[in-house]
Amino acid sequence: MQLPAKMTMGSDGRLRVPDRPIIPFIEGDGIGPDIWRAAVLVLDAAVAKAFGGKRAISWLPLAVGEAAAAAGGEVLPESALEAIREHRVAIKGPLTTPVGKGMRSINVAIRQRLDLYACVRPVRYMPSVPSPMKHPEGIDMVVFRENTEDLYAGIEWPAGSAEAGKLETFLREQMGVSLPSGAGIGIKPISRDNTRRLVARAIAYALDHRLPSVTLMHKGNIMKFTEGAFRTWGYEVAAEKFADRTITEAEVTRSHGGRAPEDKVVIKDRIADMLFQQVLLRPEDYHVIATPNLNGDYLSDALAAQVGGLGMAPGANIGDTCAVFEATHGSAPKYAGLDKVNPGSLILSGAMMLDHIGWQEAAELVRRALQATIVQKTVTYDLARQIPGAREVSCSVFARAVVANME
Repeated sequence: MQLPAKMTMGSDGRLRVPDRPIIPFIEGDGIGPDIWRAAVLVLDAAVAKAFGGKRAISWLPLAVGEAAAAAGGEVLPESALEAIREHRVAIKGPLTTPVGKGMRSINVAIRQRLDLYACVRPVRYMPSVPSPMKHPEGIDMVVFRENTEDLYAGIEWPAGSAEAGKLETFLREQMGVSLPSGAGIGIKPISRDNTRRLVARAIAYALDHRLPSVTLMHKGNIMKFTEGAFRTWGYEVAAEKFADRTITEAEVTRSHGGRAPEDKVVIKDRIADMLFQQVLLRPEDYHVIATPNLNGDYLSDALAAQVGGLGMAPGANIGDTCAVFEATHGSAPKYAGLDKVNPGSLILSGAMMLDHIGWQEAAELVRRALQATIVQKTVTYDLARQIPGAREVSCSVFARAVVANME
């Protein structure tokens, strides 16, 4: 086997992946070390099994979050960001975000500093996983959530601050806007360029995976110049970059009797609150959903609840030059070190990472083995309390059971 080597980016924008790529990892805070040990066991076993020992990942640890602070450094050192840029792909556990104080979010900072503009959250029902839905088998969607702007840009000032007062005065005197006195104020930017690149990536994904539709999710009936513009710019980029391979829902109705041509991806849009209802009642009508940041945050978690919860929800943050795959849940500090929590989210995010680097054989092995383990009712506490007759096991025992099912 060759020596460990960095992945590189070709002139065509595609990754060049050696047989032993170096991939940085961040264990994370709280339960992060527990679920990372489980995930890496599964991922290494899948790669070894899928490729007969001819490929392997060389893992590079990065100290970020509480681990970095405990060592006397910054919670997000520049060296960690540079390592991710240099190696192109990384994976991370959950990092703690303080509520109402402190750093806004290490997770958000990583996305913004590395320009990982697409938060990609596939949500697909896995047979045998408990679900509150009568027919969860209809749920098979991928959410593309814009990652760098909207309310997550963090442009806000607290109530009673000099900055909020100054902005309040400006809005009242210069713009004719009336605000409650002493309000906290936030600004919601949504831009043409960032919207277009996000929607273009979502459409390209639908085309690559032969999916029938891309839905633009927005609240443009109220926020006309931010979320309404997101809708407008989404249709615009579809018409300009993918004119021969996409068709609008209106065109399908007007010119094709309501039946979309099989060789075209349908571009449609839905108002945010209505789409929440639709993914419950008619999930089979939605395949790829492109959305501004906050809408996507809510929707992806709501969808995850329909297929087993955040413990089974993978995610990735992808830009043009690098990508970070991550557990989508929080750090759950009360369970830290107890070897208790479901590692499924991080394991499935690792499978997404394997897909991303072109190692689909290993990725599919992970998903099949994980599902087989749940079918056998060998599960962690969160699923055990929902599955009659389940055998509740620890995080590490669950991981070993997944590995055993690869045989």
